[in-house]
Amino acid sequence: MPTRLLLLSDTHLPVRAKALQEQVWRLVDEADAVVHAGDWVSSSFLDELGARAARLIGVAGNNDGPELHARLGEVARVELEGVRIAVVHQTGAAAGRERRCDARFGPGSDAPSDVLVFGHSHIPWDSTTQGGLRLLNPGSPTDRRRQSVGTVVTAVADGGALRDVRLIPTPR
Repeated sequence: MPTRLLLLSDTHLPVRAKALQEQVWRLVDEADAVVHAGDWVSSSFLDELGARAARLIGVAGNNDGPELHARLGEVARVELEGVRIAVVHQTGAAAGRERRCDARFGPGSDAPSDVLVFGHSHIPWDSTTQGGLRLLNPGSPTDRRRQSVGTVVTAVADGGALRDVRLIPTPR
């Protein structure tokens, strides 16, 4: 059964914005699973998103305090419809990212993944490493840093493949 995904990161609520846009809440309601790659900032937003999402997978980021780190950890792994997904907040500089991520999460790693969702930069990223690991950064829906508009990503996990990956603009 296809699983509809919503990928988020760097929401920074309520610091960078007071609330998540209604457009993004509609995407949460439509998703079978929401993946958040860190920098929530407040545990109240984690609770709010967790109460509304059908399923929530998330990690803590560098702007998240001890409570969020204790609740979420820094790495999450899940398999959805045969797609092995890992989630982290930071992957380091863009230069050398594919090589580093392949070594840590790719086919030769201790826990190989098909997709790595990450955040931190607020800048969307979609690439595939030499080892075949798909790297996805959804950007930020609330803090568009150096982008013309905020963004999230939707995708579908189905039969061991990730398909219909779309970068969705989230104007404020």
